[in-house]
Amino acid sequence: MLAETSLDSVVVSDEMVDFYQHIADTLRENQGLLHEKINDRDRKNLLDRFGNAASDFRWRVYQQAFDGAKRPLTLDSLRSFATLAQLFVEQTIRANRRDDNLYHGYNLMTSTADAVSIEHLNVMLEGQVAVLSAGSLSAAESLGLLDALKASSVFREDQQSYLLYPNKNLPGFLQKNTIPADQLAQSGILGKLAGKDYAAILEKDLLGNYHFNGNFKNAGDLEAALEAGKDFDATLKRDLLRLFEATFQHKAFTGRSGTFFGYEGLGSIYWHMVSKLRLAVLETIVKAREEKAGIDHVRPLLEHYYEITEGIGVHKSPELYGAFPTDPYSHTPSGRGAQQPGMTGQVKEDILARFGELGVLVKNGELQFMPDFLRKNEFLTAAKTVAFFDVNGQRQQLQLPENSLFFTCCQVPVVYMLTAKEGVAVFSGNEAVYQSETLLLDREITHKILNRSGEIQRITVRLNPGRLLDQPKKAD
Repeated sequence: MLAETSLDSVVVSDEMVDFYQHIADTLRENQGLLHEKINDRDRKNLLDRFGNAASDFRWRVYQQAFDGAKRPLTLDSLRSFATLAQLFVEQTIRANRRDDNLYHGYNLMTSTADAVSIEHLNVMLEGQVAVLSAGSLSAAESLGLLDALKASSVFREDQQSYLLYPNKNLPGFLQKNTIPADQLAQSGILGKLAGKDYAAILEKDLLGNYHFNGNFKNAGDLEAALEAGKDFDATLKRDLLRLFEATFQHKAFTGRSGTFFGYEGLGSIYWHMVSKLRLAVLETIVKAREEKAGIDHVRPLLEHYYEITEGIGVHKSPELYGAFPTDPYSHTPSGRGAQQPGMTGQVKEDILARFGELGVLVKNGELQFMPDFLRKNEFLTAAKTVAFFDVNGQRQQLQLPENSLFFTCCQVPVVYMLTAKEGVAVFSGNEAVYQSETLLLDREITHKILNRSGEIQRITVRLNPGRLLDQPKKAD
């Protein structure tokens, strides 16, 4: 948007210009970090500078409100800022790439006085969807991610679909809060505890294993007990707090995803996220087409797309889905059919993906039909009558010939027909009011359709069969 703006400058409030300038200066002065791995100290420095800039802005506005003074910001400055900021965002994405071509979706942050360190949670489907949607990967990188995802522990063979996160074995009751004596000895903590009264902190059982006081709810309780004791120096307190976190991993707690089964927990396919994955892959394919990526990359991406599509409920048998396939459900846990019926957000992604398959898009104010990803086997093999509701809510019928496909766009019927010569015709009543040998409509016609004016009764789009896909084979 900034690149296409003809203005030389914009006028912005003084408070916002100062905030912006602090952020811009921080990015500019640290752009050398774009070419190396950011260490923990650099990360803390960046975070502090960004945070202080935001804090100063907020404090100024809270104390004084906006005083009304404004000054200009040049568009060249804003363009440079946006370009540099995007480079930092892309560096962040690259830093989260795993060795197996997947991406870390969630990270844990630990802050000290002069550093911020990062730890990674396990692989999650949501992270892969996010990086595909970000648009920063090439077609080859996206394909590598999808191949790795299919080969990962996130793929569930029986449903030909993807879990939210890998399954895992939860510790049994007797395994929880248990610290083997040899582990405690290796850590050096056991030696430091010798001769000290630690009964309120750790207990030893008859098997020689140790357990933290069962009344501790969190590290805060442990810290309070350590403060109350007289035998614990700062180093020992730190070591015991680290051991407590290693034992219970409270910091990495993610709720149902890591603690129980069903209800979108362990072993569950969460259908809304699968539909998000499907849409993200389609966005990747559209991007690859626009960038003129080779067929060697686009074709396998399409195979992944349609494989993900076939794994979604509406394409399955009732036996496999465990419910009526046309009904939306929240999730499918391990060993059971689909659970929790309801109109989930999945429906939105499925509609968007379907219009993507049909090739319906608006660009530069013009409605276009580019069904390069539509399959030939979706077209009718015999004539058929279909019913639909027009823009006035009236039920109408339409006779469809063989080798055609029907849908509505803003309640205007669109009929795709397979012919040698491509083109589009727009009808008002029985009269063609617009015809073109291209597959796009002008702005005037587009405006009437999108605003549901009622002037357009039908659109016929002629497509060469060579444009369409044969049934894609399954991805390896």
